[in-house]
Amino acid sequence: MRARVGQRVPVVVQSRGRRRTGARVLWVCAETVVTCGVVVLLLVVHQLWWTNQQARAEALQQVRVLEREWDISPPVPTSPTAPVTGTGAGSGSGADAGGSSPSGVPSDSATRRPVPDAAPGRSDPAPSDAFAVLRIPRLGLTVPVAQGISKRSVLDKGYVGHYPGTAAPGRTGNFALAGHRNTHGEPFRYINRLAEGDVISVRTRGATYTYRVDQILPRTAPRDVGVVRAVPRSIVKPSYGYDAPGAYLTLTTCTPEFSSAYRLVVWAKLVS
Repeated sequence: MRARVGQRVPVVVQSRGRRRTGARVLWVCAETVVTCGVVVLLLVVHQLWWTNQQARAEALQQVRVLEREWDISPPVPTSPTAPVTGTGAGSGSGADAGGSSPSGVPSDSATRRPVPDAAPGRSDPAPSDAFAVLRIPRLGLTVPVAQGISKRSVLDKGYVGHYPGTAAPGRTGNFALAGHRNTHGEPFRYINRLAEGDVISVRTRGATYTYRVDQILPRTAPRDVGVVRAVPRSIVKPSYGYDAPGAYLTLTTCTPEFSSAYRLVVWAKLVS
């Protein structure tokens, strides 16, 4: 059929408004995804890189402060029976855990004299105070040791924490320490690389004590409190640990890396 002259023919015109609206929605969604990705990336960088840099710098500065103070003002002998290299004021850390012997510390060194469990005039460090310096040559690690295992005031500062109630360095019992495996300085990140016979030293105001790695427990449960007892022995894996009193050093951290599901434990014995 032919259209009549003068009759209007309807024309369908597609609207561009809907297309523009759809494109804007997609653009906003894309921008949101990219922004979230950048934020997450920055959080990861902060957690894995910046916290390490900040904590390591603070920890090394604390080591310098401690050792400068010790060099300027060495300890004054408090007892005629105390050894020349024995602990002085401020060098201890709390009372020894149950099982300690007041007779002194057994040592493998013929020249090492026993360290008494208590010295007149000795003051224990306040919570969160750094009182010793831990060195592990095999790992190139130098880190301050502070009283307590608080994350905020000790571990997150890049320090190693001393378990309350465990022995002081160089004394009968178990000098037990905890440290981060990842982030915040991660001082114990590579303690899984330690092997039997490796040397660990602990310097206090009054002495430097040398321990030698003796046993390594690759994995145990967080509830395994036996590993930090005066005579350490795992209650989860009883084949690991000791039967007799002695002067022990215990290092604990989380495992596997970037997880807190289990604990890695390294034991060492005092040799000098």
